Amino acid sequence: MRGIFGTMGVFVAGTLGWAVGERVGLGTAVILSAVASGFGLYWGRKLFDQWLG
Repeated sequence: MRGIFGTMGVFVAGTLGWAVGERVGLGTAVILSAVASGFGLYWGRKLFDQWLG
């Protein structure tokens, strides 16, 4: 279940990072999406640990 929360965090944060980065350019979108995905994984798992873990 923790992995599902992490995956949802990666998806949401990565999508938002891509949407913001693509306004600047493709390279920015890729980098910003990757960084945001890392934060999404961290926060998704942290959210699970605090609420359900």
